[in-house]
Amino acid sequence: MKNMAKWILLVILTVSIVATAFAHCEVPCGIYGDETRVELIKEHVKTVEKSMDMIEKLSKAKKIDYNQLVRWINNKDEHAEKIQDLATQYFMFQRIKPKKEDDTEAYETYLLQLENMHWITVYAMKCKQGTNQENAKKILEYLNVFEESYFEEHDH
Repeated sequence: MKNMAKWILLVILTVSIVATAFAHCEVPCGIYGDETRVELIKEHVKTVEKSMDMIEKLSKAKKIDYNQLVRWINNKDEHAEKIQDLATQYFMFQRIKPKKEDDTEAYETYLLQLENMHWITVYAMKCKQGTNQENAKKILEYLNVFEESYFEEHDH
């Protein structure tokens, strides 16, 4: 019975620590840099591309190493999901601020930023669905457009 209580306590502590870690970036502490988040997205795209290359290579082998194949698939999916998290949790939820429609220029920039982040999440999803390198390239294209519009109004 004591062991069961210890395990339950351990699970509760673990869940609370994980929940705190995930919530941290939504606390307005201001320690994160926008440029760093953009660079992280680029790094995740490179990892997705490398994973796609390895999946293709391993799939064409005479004797398929399924263990390695699964590991590269999981790696690709994990990094594509990290792209989605940065696009939504960091930029869309926290950094892209809504603008009033009567401020036409600011509102158009706001819509452009949202649209580009939306497309980034869509193409990250497509990366998770297969190994088409064009999907990873599209993420970078939309990220470049986002960068231009975003850092125009923020320090770069």
